[in-house]
Amino acid sequence: MNKIWVSVTVAALLTACTSKEEKVLMQTYEKERSYHKKLQKTEKTQLYEGQLTKVMLTATYLNGQSIKKNDKHDESFIIGVYIEESEAPSFSEAGYTLLLNGHPPKSIKPLKEDDALLKDISFVSEWSKFYKVTFPHISGKSLTLVFKSELYGKGELHFAKVAKYVLHKKAY
Repeated sequence: MNKIWVSVTVAALLTACTSKEEKVLMQTYEKERSYHKKLQKTEKTQLYEGQLTKVMLTATYLNGQSIKKNDKHDESFIIGVYIEESEAPSFSEAGYTLLLNGHPPKSIKPLKEDDALLKDISFVSEWSKFYKVTFPHISGKSLTLVFKSELYGKGELHFAKVAKYVLHKKAY
């Protein structure tokens, strides 16, 4: 009989401690939820000259999963670009091209450092310039963003409108 009471008391104490820690953990998770969701849709590529990084591009896919079959929203990204030895890196500079599944962007809008869109984006640095880039709607589930430089080659970033493991059947 004493063993039962001891077991019940220990279980009650452990449950009480766990619920306090769980509550704090859940509050922290909810506070950072948007950041982590965007982090899952962020990719990075670097272009090199020899062993030196000359261009670094980060991209975060902004569109969430849609439950609509005929979703025709444009594809939106936050693009961060760092170009070594450049005062004002821009996609409009000669020699740089940005394509999504072979299509050029519809619009490229520079973002200010304090823009609300950058609040939950990872890889924000003071050396990079950030843009909201909009592409025409792509009907497929897989997206390939290609950044080309005449001097340093090209980098590819792979995104998915659904979880990547659904498309490729493997974990990344």
